[in-house]
Amino acid sequence: MVTRLVSFLFLCCIVSGCTSQLPTTATVTIAGETFNLELALNTKTRTFGLMGRTSVPKGEGMLFVFTEASNRSFWMKNCLIPIDLLFLDSRGTITAVHQMPIEDPRAPSESEFAYDSRLRHYWSNGPARYAIELESGEATRLGIRVNDRITLDFDLLRSIAR
Repeated sequence: MVTRLVSFLFLCCIVSGCTSQLPTTATVTIAGETFNLELALNTKTRTFGLMGRTSVPKGEGMLFVFTEASNRSFWMKNCLIPIDLLFLDSRGTITAVHQMPIEDPRAPSESEFAYDSRLRHYWSNGPARYAIELESGEATRLGIRVNDRITLDFDLLRSIAR
């Protein structure tokens, strides 16, 4: 009887999708405006970021969550659109704001190493635990500056970063 009950409950969980899914987006208010940000929580999603995307819809972007604060740099490898980049420390204070233009694509005769070597790096200017990528021009439009603060659900984000 107990075996049947356990089997039935297990089957119910499978059928109902009973899993411990991590969130895939976060709603964040930046300079009084609400953004729906895709979460980059692990090495793979942080590495690819917005690479290969042809647009960033208005009011959207990506929030990169790292397991610890560290000096960081981003680049525009294989990015098809310009992006605004904000680095934030562990408390949500902005440490750097960058407007990242599109880089020239890798030439057919160019090695991967040569391509990677010529790409500009955008630095966090201090330990950063979070980064936000937005549609190009948003940082300027919103008047975002270094030392501004963005409130995040820090406890949740720390618990789900991998």
